[in-house]
Amino acid sequence: MSNGMLPSYISMARPNPLDKRAPWYKNTAPTYAGIFLWFVFWSQMSGGGAADGNPGGILSQGIGVALLGLVVAALLCHFLFYLVPGLLGMQTGLPLYIVGTSTYGTQGGFLMPGFLMGVLQFGWLGVNAYFASLALSPLFGGNPVAQKVIAVVWAAVAAFIGLKGIQYVAKVATFLPLIPLVILVIMVVKTVGSLGDFDAEAFVAAGTVATGKTAGLSMFGVLALCVTYIVGFFATAGAAGVDFGMNNKDTKDVQMGGLFGIALATIVAGGASILIAAGAFASSGTYNVNTADPSFMGTLMGSEGLGKTMGLLLAVAAFPPACFSSFIAANSFKTTLPKINPFISVGIGAAVSILLAVTGWAGKVIDVFTIIGASFGPVCGAMMVDYFMSGKKWAGPRKGWNMAGWISWAVGFVVGMAPIVGLFNVPAAPLAAFVVGAVLYAVLAKVGLQPQVIPMVTQPAAEQGGNN
Repeated sequence: MSNGMLPSYISMARPNPLDKRAPWYKNTAPTYAGIFLWFVFWSQMSGGGAADGNPGGILSQGIGVALLGLVVAALLCHFLFYLVPGLLGMQTGLPLYIVGTSTYGTQGGFLMPGFLMGVLQFGWLGVNAYFASLALSPLFGGNPVAQKVIAVVWAAVAAFIGLKGIQYVAKVATFLPLIPLVILVIMVVKTVGSLGDFDAEAFVAAGTVATGKTAGLSMFGVLALCVTYIVGFFATAGAAGVDFGMNNKDTKDVQMGGLFGIALATIVAGGASILIAAGAFASSGTYNVNTADPSFMGTLMGSEGLGKTMGLLLAVAAFPPACFSSFIAANSFKTTLPKINPFISVGIGAAVSILLAVTGWAGKVIDVFTIIGASFGPVCGAMMVDYFMSGKKWAGPRKGWNMAGWISWAVGFVVGMAPIVGLFNVPAAPLAAFVVGAVLYAVLAKVGLQPQVIPMVTQPAAEQGGNN
């Protein structure tokens, strides 16, 4: 079959050559670690991102169960959501929007997962702008108007830099994640001596007063909340493992990059926040699920000014991720909407980000993470099944619309979104969306809903000398 049947965006794709790739500790691991060191992830781990949810959150059953849930979720992120996309990127040397054409088709892959990835990045920009404005607002006396202005400026500037000047941010982004790591270490040192006095029942009781809710979580509830929070947060980054993997030389690089940059970084950052919250409560009795809140840090450090300074530093460290989200979105829109001026498409996306930030909706992170997990959980599940059904390799672009992929995504998305829209309760909804997407893709592919593969002239990078 002629390669001319392929759309130009596929036929013109060229794999990243092996001589332009680097070891895992120079690209995959530090980049992923930077994502988990972002204070928006770890700051609310003690409540599972649910300051308005169940009292006690992840700490409802004590420190041990919380850390167990953290480890389970971290390993799920690595083995289920990242590993196969990473291997596909390493084998092919091609980006996600090309590799995705196997699971969603040469026409369907244009929208999924490429365009969807771009759209969701503006959701991330809104979350970033909202929490950065919270971290900076104490510098302006906590004025709510000032907070909204900060959110608007933050999102707008990040979107502009992501569109035009990401190379300048990249030069300093490598070092900025060290700021939250140092802050976490300092706060752990301040609280570790009180961990032996932590009482989970007292913490839940304090949470009952703070939230107005009446019951903490069971052990299963804690595990499910950990998975919902962490997997939902990671889902888009898992699919983006294709783009990370195309910079890896072999399977070992893919594995090590994920084990250190994803699993270990999740456990370190999330675990540190859990220990900080538990130790702070044991020593002061103050219930606060946000360990990056300037007032929390100020109380812990014994200096209001120091708390504000730490909040400022965390916000500064969060600016490059905001620019990178904008950069990914801009690239997605440029590829999928080539006839539309990127200033217009990215501008509209930035306006949506600003709306999410100033209304405060972006602050409901457990809902945001659930939506993201519902969107990309089925994508990762279907990609994993497609990989194994194709003999642990990329099958190649499939003609037109791969309905096995699209139907599995639609049903998985509904399952993942069910708790948000009130259809029915689904524990660990992002994981459930993954499982539904994987199982349904396998069934639909077996009954013949998978279209034929269109051969590409360009050979996958792994066949040019890589190994898997």
